[in-house]
Amino acid sequence: MRPSPVVRGRWNPSVPVRLALAGTVIFTLLVGANLATPLYPLLQARIGFDAVGVTIAFSAYVLALVGGLVLFGHWSDHIGRRAALVLAVVVGLAGGLVFGTADSLPQLVAGRGLQGLAVAIGTGASAAALRDLMPSKPEWASRFTLLSSSGGVAAGPVVGGLLSLLPRHTQAPFVVHSVILGLLLIPLLLLDARPAINPAPAGQGRNYLRPRVPALARAARGTFWLAAATGFVSFAVFGFCLSLAPGYFANIMHADSRPLIGLLAAVTLACSALSQLLSLRGRWLVPAGLALLGVSVLLIAAAGALESPVLLVLASISAGLGQGAAFRVVFNDVAAAVEPARHAQVISAVYIVTYLGSALPVLGLGMAVKVWGLQASVTGFAIPIAVACAVLAAVACRRIRRAAVVSS
Repeated sequence: MRPSPVVRGRWNPSVPVRLALAGTVIFTLLVGANLATPLYPLLQARIGFDAVGVTIAFSAYVLALVGGLVLFGHWSDHIGRRAALVLAVVVGLAGGLVFGTADSLPQLVAGRGLQGLAVAIGTGASAAALRDLMPSKPEWASRFTLLSSSGGVAAGPVVGGLLSLLPRHTQAPFVVHSVILGLLLIPLLLLDARPAINPAPAGQGRNYLRPRVPALARAARGTFWLAAATGFVSFAVFGFCLSLAPGYFANIMHADSRPLIGLLAAVTLACSALSQLLSLRGRWLVPAGLALLGVSVLLIAAAGALESPVLLVLASISAGLGQGAAFRVVFNDVAAAVEPARHAQVISAVYIVTYLGSALPVLGLGMAVKVWGLQASVTGFAIPIAVACAVLAAVACRRIRRAAVVSS
């Protein structure tokens, strides 16, 4: 578990190339993990399962991701960023193979679980690698992290919908994605890896790699929990977009085009990703973003009741912009409060809570659909999300006022 010595003759690219490679790995893994979003109606018809089956398959990915973050989220601090990214790509290849060839719901669940583990291993490693490569620009490191992750999640449904037009609709997307992952292994294996930031002493590898609860300074705990709670609520919206939303959007649009439905499912996530490129500033940005997210979710539910495609698109856009602005600030605050040696560990902990938000509420939503139907369930989902956004916005306002009093 000790870092490999520097090997002469290996590829030693510039910092921008290393940044691009780290971001591309997590982007590609997340594209693969979300290829299935527009394919679920086809899989339901071919294999035979209902809305609960969709949420079970989706939640299997998220729960495996959360478990992987607990078990492996800190590994890159000890084995090196490159080693962790290689491991993530290999597991991602296995997950795509299992899911793409699945002929039963348990096999789909197994494939989704492997994809979740791959993203878990790669998430902390990629975020920490970007931070290591930009030590003097932590805010931009956080922006690139969120751009890569949100962009991958947003691109997945679009790419999946387009590739499903190829023969063997439910398998072709994963074949293409596996080829791309295989090609990514080449530069990763040739890369002259930098030493691990906190290598385990000889004979202590097992102790260093066991699951750990992140230790935070008391002053940073409030920042951590605000970021984690904001992530939980906002990723509940993302989870809806990536699981049951395609069917909901299809009803509103009166369309069954897989590329169109994949594009609609990706609008909120794409706007969240694009918001990372906007230099929005201001101390009230977090509560404003949360308020916009809460109102937008209510409007998404209203779009279904009114059967308004225009309202649906506008609300999806504003939801993504609000989420992206708020989460960027709180995520950057956590990243800035943590020392480099524990960066991957603490960021993984934020994502543990965050990704639970994309599984637990959506699993309940899938069960509600069987009892009350899709429209009533989406409305029942939107109201508590909006309330949670309002509460978090109030907490953020209180923290801002307290900080202003202290500074004065």
